[in-house]
Amino acid sequence: MFHIALYTPVMPANTGNIIRLAANNGCMLHLIEPLGFDFEEKKLRRAGLDYHDLSRVQRYQNFQQFAEAMAGRRMFACTTRGTVGYSEVSYEPDDVLLFGSETSGLPDEVRAQFAPERLLRIPMMPNNRSLNLSNAVAIISFEAWRQQRFAGSTQA
Repeated sequence: MFHIALYTPVMPANTGNIIRLAANNGCMLHLIEPLGFDFEEKKLRRAGLDYHDLSRVQRYQNFQQFAEAMAGRRMFACTTRGTVGYSEVSYEPDDVLLFGSETSGLPDEVRAQFAPERLLRIPMMPNNRSLNLSNAVAIISFEAWRQQRFAGSTQA
């Protein structure tokens, strides 16, 4: 299945929602520190409800450690500064979808490591900054899964 990676997330409720999402779409979730909250925080647990035990979550001390662990996989940076629409990509199982922090997105030095065709964006109306992180993760990860005909689901 796919890998969802959050680069230094700061809002526990978003991460909790994404934990629940990953449990439901079969994705592995990767959290790149530093986190802007305590992983045991009540808001995180509430948003993830009882899905923590159904999800697969791995934490990394920094982006370099994460990138080394993902070596050999195709990785896409999902960013408002992307050059390719998320629905224009042909996703493959084991692809990595990297998302930035809710407050600052992906830093320039991380984005610079990606070829332009690996910088994905979600279309939005003009003059809007961004979508909520958990919404963006849902949109792109479900498109990737849809392209695999929802492999492994009860609807497959």
